[in-house]
Order: sequence, then C-alpha cells, then structure tokens
Amino acid sequence: MAFIGDAGRVDGSWELTIFVTDLQEECTLRVKGDLHVGGVMLNLVQTLDIAQDWSDHALWWPEQNMWLLRPRSTLDQCGVQADARLHFTPMHKNLRVQLPDLQVHNLRVDFSTKCFSAVVQLAKELGIRHPEELSLLRKWDKDDLKRVAKEVTKYKKKKDSGETAPGPLSPNGTLHSSSGSIDGKLSPYPSRSPLGPSPTSTLVRSGGTSMSISAYNTINGSMTPGSMHSLSFEGSMESSLANSPPVPSKEAFQYLYRPKNFAEKARINCAWLDSSRSLMEQGVNENDFIMLKFKFFNFYDLNPKYDPIRINQIYEQAKWALISEEIDCTEEEMMVFAALQFQAQLQSGLPQNDCVDGSGGPGPLPVEQDEVGAALADLQSSLEGSSISTHGDITHIPELADYIKFFKPKKLTLKSYKRYWTTFKDTHLAFYRSREEASGPSIMRINVRGCETQPDVNLATKKYGIKLFVPDSDGMSEICLRFEMEEQYCRWMAACKLASKGRTMADSSYESEVSALQSFLGMQHPSAAPVITPAQVDIQPEDFIAPRFFKKIKAKSIVQRIMEAHANVRDMGLTEAKMAYIKAWQSLPEFGITYFRIRMSNNKKEELLGVASNRVIRMDLNTGDSIKTWRYNLLQTWHVNWENETVILDFEDQKVTFEPIECSCKTVHEYIGGYIFLSTRSQDKNQSLNEELFHKLTGGWS
Repeated sequence: MAFIGDAGRVDGSWELTIFVTDLQEECTLRVKGDLHVGGVMLNLVQTLDIAQDWSDHALWWPEQNMWLLRPRSTLDQCGVQADARLHFTPMHKNLRVQLPDLQVHNLRVDFSTKCFSAVVQLAKELGIRHPEELSLLRKWDKDDLKRVAKEVTKYKKKKDSGETAPGPLSPNGTLHSSSGSIDGKLSPYPSRSPLGPSPTSTLVRSGGTSMSISAYNTINGSMTPGSMHSLSFEGSMESSLANSPPVPSKEAFQYLYRPKNFAEKARINCAWLDSSRSLMEQGVNENDFIMLKFKFFNFYDLNPKYDPIRINQIYEQAKWALISEEIDCTEEEMMVFAALQFQAQLQSGLPQNDCVDGSGGPGPLPVEQDEVGAALADLQSSLEGSSISTHGDITHIPELADYIKFFKPKKLTLKSYKRYWTTFKDTHLAFYRSREEASGPSIMRINVRGCETQPDVNLATKKYGIKLFVPDSDGMSEICLRFEMEEQYCRWMAACKLASKGRTMADSSYESEVSALQSFLGMQHPSAAPVITPAQVDIQPEDFIAPRFFKKIKAKSIVQRIMEAHANVRDMGLTEAKMAYIKAWQSLPEFGITYFRIRMSNNKKEELLGVASNRVIRMDLNTGDSIKTWRYNLLQTWHVNWENETVILDFEDQKVTFEPIECSCKTVHEYIGGYIFLSTRSQDKNQSLNEELFHKLTGGWS
C-alpha cells in the first residue's frame, strides 16, 4: 500500500518484508524502488539494533532463487517489489564435505559465490593445490542410479532441507561402524593394521572450519576436545588428510556407488554441481552432505614435496574407484593395486624419508600434454632448439620393425592371426609378407593417428596384445596386434599411444612411456617367495580387491597372491607407493573417461559419450566399444543450444550435435571446456588461476 505523508501526497514507498535467519524473525521496512541494496541492508541493521557483526550477511530472494549481491543496484533494477519476501542470511554456511578418502569434515563454505570459487577456497583451506581439478557433486542414494537422473533431481529439490547424511557418522564427521569397537568404544576406523592389531587415534572436530575452531570455542566459553587441542588441531588435520585412516570396504560401500553397467556409470556424472552458479542457487542448504572429488583427470605438477595431501586424496579416489568397480582392470592388475595399497598401509605408521628433490625418489608426475599443449611445445622447440631426439640426430625419427601378428575382427569370421613383417614410422603402420619385401610396396598401411589404444595382456598365458580402434569412413575399425615378448609389446604400445595423439617416437616422452609400461608389467609378475606370508598378516581381502574377483578366486588365494605381488614393491616408501598406484591407475584403458548418455542429432538410438582430457568418444551404450573419436586439437568452437538443449561441437571436418539424455547439457559442455582450460596451463609454476577464462570456456555460449 502506498504511503501518504502529512502533506497528503503519495511518496511512492512501500513495505518490504525481510526474514532474518539468525534471529528467525521477520522485519518490515518502508522502502522506495530507487533505494539500493546496500541501503536496504543498512536500514535493516539499524532497525534491528543488535550488536552483532553483520558483514558476512547478504540478501537472498527465495522466490527468484537469486542473491542480491550488488550493493549499488536499486530494488527496481533487481525487480524487487512489494510482494517480494527476502532473507537476510549469512553468505558462509556450514557444509558437511566428504573428501575423496571418505572423511567428512564440517566446513564453512561461501554459498553466495560461484561453485568454482567456493571450491578454490575449500581447496586452499584443505591445503590442496590446483583446485581447478576438483569440484562438488551431490550424494545420491544407490537406488537413484536406477532412476532417470532428471526425475531424481526434481525429487531432491522437494525433499526436506534437514535431511541427514546417509549412514552412521562419528562425532568428527567420519565413518564408523555400529558394531566395531576397541575396548568397548566405537571406533571410526578398523582397530587392526595389516601386520596385527594396533589402536588407532582419531581426530575429534567440533563445528566450523579448522581455522576458526579455537575462536569458536573461546567465544562460546566451552571446553570441548577441540578447544583443548586447538593449537595442534591444524597440524593434526593436515596429517589426517595426507595419510588417511583406513576405512573397511563394508562401511565405505554405503558412501560409494557400485555401477553395474555403462548406463549407471553415466548417471553418476549427473550429480556434479554447475561451476558457474552458487550453491544456494542449486538447492544446496546449510549442513547438507556434499562430496568434493577430482573431476578433471589431468593432474598438473603432482610433486611429493608440495602435494602430500593432494597425492593422498588422488590415491584414495583411485583406490575406491577400483574397489567399487567404477573403473575396470584385469585380475593381474588388481593384485598389483592391492599390493601397492598394502605397502602404503605398512609404511603409513613408519617414519618416512621420501626423496623429493629428483635424486632417487618418486619425483613429480610430468604434466600430461595433449595435442594443444604439444603444438605449443613444438613451436617452442622450433624457436629454441629441440631436444626431442634420443638418438643424437634431430632429423632422425626412430622406427620400429619386427615380425608381429595381425588380425582384423569381423562378424561371423573364423580367421586367425597372420604373421607379417611390420614397420612403425611417424604415425603409420606398414605390413609386408616378409622382411625381404619391406623395400617394396606394403600390402597394407594404417594411420594410427586419432586411434584408441587398449592393452590385451595376460601374463599367465604370456599373451601380449594391443587392440587399436582406428578411425575410418564408417567410424572406428578394430585391429588386433599380437607380440611374442614383453619388451616388444612395451615399445610398440608406447609408440601407438603417442601416435594416437599425433606424436612420434622422436618425442622425448617415448622412452619414459616405455619404462612406465615395463615397470607396471614388472610389478604384475608374481614373486617366487613372498617376503610376508599370509599367516603373518591380518587383512580382509575385500578391503583390497574389487568384489567381482571373489567369484572365481577364494579369499585365502587372494591374500597369497597379494603377498606375492607385494614382494615386487616391498622397498617402496609411503609416497612412492602412492605415486606408483596413481601412475598404474593412469595406465588403465578406462582412466580419465567420463561417461554420459546421449542421443545424436537425427538419431533415436541412445549412445554413450566418453569425455577424456584430449578427446571425446562416441561409444556403444551396452558394450562401451568406440564408434568414433574426435580430438580437441581439431575443435574450433563448442557451445550449447539452450532452446533444444543440445551441445554443438564444431570440428575442422565435421559438426557434431547431440542431446544429453539424463543430465544437463551444461554438465557435458563444462567437462569439454574444462579440459581445454586445463590444457592452457603452462610450465610456469607461478601462474595464477584464471577463473574468468574458465567460465568463458565452460559457460556454454559460443
């Protein structure tokens, strides 16, 4: 109702209702449309007349799902009228954040800033470098994977905001068992170590962030376990993040997804929050349960000297991804992962002297260069002089030549492998009937650039093979190569991996790629005599091995095989074992591929889209077989058509348009733009994080 003053004139003012969340009461102000947001908050605080720090508070408009954060904007410019009901609420709120190692921390998070900025601040408080690799995702129940994700999202928005996190929580927010105990007390972690029982100390946390606990306890005048040890709290938290307490798989599985097929793997990725919108705008409420995980699998400068927490959290995420079967591996590979995990647990209780200066220790993981980065490196090499050749002659491109077996699978075929003299030069495979005919024309020539490479190895049967999915006019054709020796396989596999990225064996990374393959296979060879016998250890195989392997291997045999594999890694330190685990994880065919269910334009069939750090892959939804691959170095533009909710990728030779079926098109677009953003990171360790560029590349506009 318009206000009529003493002179009998209407002054154009009206009443605005504001709910103060801290006081749980409403306040009514008389305002005009030309009053700016900052003036509204000032008038409100003066009206309340309460001695309190209101600097972290802002106006939130629930009906419009938006913050009023620009203090100079007027109510008219914001669209606020008399029927609006605003909230005056803190921008920083408590959030229960689960880290990749499954620990849950009560942290204060900015609910008003973009999710990307909130993650940057979270990572800073947790001591994790390169926060651009991380993001937040919602916790969905296991039954949610069986329903359409869009329906689940709508259902979640209607649920009561006071819902508690699933599963039991200890006082510090970490997992605990309802039955496990030490001396009659509940323990959030197993009371055993791999070599026998030893009680485990736990870190008790009270509400708020690690930085504000001491102040929190002082203000409230209470003596809690957190206040008694406030001086050592930060160091204790850092220690628990860099060396996570073990969690039994039975307890962890209530927090982990166990997808049964590619469709369920794709549904998991519908839970990621939009990096360009605030938490409040996406329906996240105070004290909600949210997960912080590594979203982009392009780890920059992973250095043991500076990244003990980051290395541990990546290791933990890789470990649980393998145990929960989010990513597949062979039986031999699983035993290597279990052995490395066992070694890490053995070393976790011992003093460490890991070398981090490059003089014999694990050293940093090299930056993974994709085609964009490789093109910049080639330009730099041409200007500064190249060091890519390992043969002393920079004009020489190494060549592989040997007898190998070749097979091209076809439907209803009974043909087997044929032996050819094969050469590999640049990015081409050439096949000849014999070595003597190599000087003449080849009977077949294949360009491996842009192909998908998959290992086909079984050490028990001495099977060393490579599956190549090579682009052709019909999509991707499968080619199988078979080798006689392990050394031969490693050199050809490394060459195929580089050639798929458009790089040759002259690249400086070729020898390191060969060494990595040899090292990983070497760890898979069982030792003749394990250093530790199964009788000496007290471990539960299900805490080390994915459940599917229990169908064909007995528990006792699994422990024996883990100990045999452990003999090959027994000399590794804690950080070295974790780094070896990460590198082995990165060598798996499925590593770094994020799945989405899509429908290509003018096609009713549902398919799978795999988004990786350097390419997108069109795949079969049921089998996961590659149909077509497009690499980012050929990508010219990418954007979203918001009207029909489609993603458009404009490559040099083809325009690809598809519609995500279950998740938002923004989610898929953000993955692609995010990886392109990560490829812009240079070798300069002092570079600043360009948030503006990230949002420009991931926002969805051309």
